[in-house]
Amino acid sequence: MNASFPPPSFQRGTERVRFVGWIGALFVGVAIGATLLALMSRRSESAWGRWLRRSTHIDVSQPTVVDKIQQLQRLETVVYTLDKIVSGEKESSILPDFLAGDRLLMLVHGEVVAGVDFSSLKSGDVSVRGKQVLLRLPDAKVFSTRLDNGRTRVYSRQTGLLVPVDPNLETQVRQEAERQLLQAALADGILKTANQNARTTLTSLLQGLGFERVQFE
Repeated sequence: MNASFPPPSFQRGTERVRFVGWIGALFVGVAIGATLLALMSRRSESAWGRWLRRSTHIDVSQPTVVDKIQQLQRLETVVYTLDKIVSGEKESSILPDFLAGDRLLMLVHGEVVAGVDFSSLKSGDVSVRGKQVLLRLPDAKVFSTRLDNGRTRVYSRQTGLLVPVDPNLETQVRQEAERQLLQAALADGILKTANQNARTTLTSLLQGLGFERVQFE
């Protein structure tokens, strides 16, 4: 019996087809393996992320709130400025001013600074209830009253023919200018404004700590 074999060229073609198919299967396997490895890696990273995730916690207890507010110390909340002309004079009860008088006009620029001194805040002034806080603030006060020497000057000076220039008159006019500056600031409600601004500042501070409601007595 004679066995028949396919031509050699047909055998080589079949081998090439099988080789190409094997290579394709290898690439598919590698791709699937890489995909599975990536998925496992992501899941692993996600699991690690859950384990390593940190949450932020801010202490909003009553002692902490008191300490945070006291750190503000002397909180300057308003600056009142004023420009005006202030006069001062000395005169004789006998002689006319052109002989014995001394008159000075000063153009002054000054400022009054007011605010709240939180260093005097006591524990009993702060009440914390969950996300709510109730505050009793110290009264607003004037911290300073001063003239700006760079923008304050003598506008005019008239001294009598028979008397010398009084060196103390300018000092006295400056003191009077500071008194009038303070009086004007108080009349315009500087303390009320300072108190309102302090409340606004504290509200922002406490809301930043996590409080949802801030009240003042």
